[in-house]
Amino acid sequence: MKRVVVTGMSVVSALGDTWPEFELNLRKKQNAVVHMPQYLDVKGLHTQLAAPVPNFVKPSHYSRKETRSMGKVSLMATKATEQALLQSQLLGNEVLTNGDTGVAYGSSIGSTPPIVAFGDLLKHQDMSGITATSYIQMMGHTTAVNIGVFFGIKGRIHTTSSACTSSSQGIGYAYEAIKYGKQKVMIAGGAEELCVSAVAVFDILYATSTKNNTPQLTPRPFDVERDGLVIGEGAGTLILEEYEHAVARGATILAEIVGFGTNSDGLHVTQPHNETMAVAMQLALDDANLPASEIGYVNAHGTATDKGDIAETTATQQILGKNKPISSLKSYLGHSLGACGAIEAWASIEMMNRNWFAPTIQLENVDPLCGELDYIVGDGAHIDTSYVMSNNFAFGGINTSLIFKRW
Repeated sequence: MKRVVVTGMSVVSALGDTWPEFELNLRKKQNAVVHMPQYLDVKGLHTQLAAPVPNFVKPSHYSRKETRSMGKVSLMATKATEQALLQSQLLGNEVLTNGDTGVAYGSSIGSTPPIVAFGDLLKHQDMSGITATSYIQMMGHTTAVNIGVFFGIKGRIHTTSSACTSSSQGIGYAYEAIKYGKQKVMIAGGAEELCVSAVAVFDILYATSTKNNTPQLTPRPFDVERDGLVIGEGAGTLILEEYEHAVARGATILAEIVGFGTNSDGLHVTQPHNETMAVAMQLALDDANLPASEIGYVNAHGTATDKGDIAETTATQQILGKNKPISSLKSYLGHSLGACGAIEAWASIEMMNRNWFAPTIQLENVDPLCGELDYIVGDGAHIDTSYVMSNNFAFGGINTSLIFKRW
């Protein structure tokens, strides 16, 4: 078995693309949720809220030829990956192109604008809007494939398209690919671009927040007054590396991945199930060979949905015990779907390395039906811990749990 370390990581997010900027906004306790006036024109849509990445543009050094198969979701994924490779000092290294590096990356769906053209084809028999790259931009595995082509990756590609666990599964599968000796380096993570279609998916289930006049006060995970999630967007990439390979080249190690657990509920497509959520966390602990007491902080999925928050927190209490420190970054970023697991893993590592963990904002009164945990509020919590857990749960009953160790 190989040890797996993190040597680079980066994000594109609504709170900023660098840790100093991101942390500053966390400490300000201000979310990135805004009112979306264009949603007023959508008949039947209840929410008018989202958490977009502000002012994202294609990097100027990306050529048209390099990006013609990329929609926004792939552009964000590629930018986050490039910055992560720069941090790891692997950008341009032959390990990327000799077959020793793979990709495990995903999104819920690809870019959505090309879907309109295919809709015209199906509804009106009109192909005028379809181009040679339309499908490549919209396909579920567009991020993984575009990253692979852009950086010349010759190793295995795992295309994870599992809704809210797309990027956490990507990280987990990348970890396993290195752990079992199949690759030396893996590019792992996920991305999602904001589209009203994704908003509608949750809105039709009455799972979106409708506090349309007070975007600064929602979502509010775990709070008794929570009224649903807010859709966001972004991208996150972690560069995972075989420990011996990283040491041999003198890499700076940011953290070690020591545990991964994933399973499925097998019960319902959209209703969460706390018993199998708990099993996923236990699988991660077993993989890490750790007792629950070693986990010093839990980064929750924390969507601010009624049943989701209750199921997740009672499962967390069941496995990790009462009063375990926990918070949800979705109170700042909204739910970035396929990107959330990677962004939250990145932030968990950064917070662990600084002994400071951000609070859940807007949390005033914990729902008594939620688990008995230490819900971090106020100015955050100073915790000196060697292990953090990051959990995500998705439609289809897909559950993931990752454990990171401080280096």
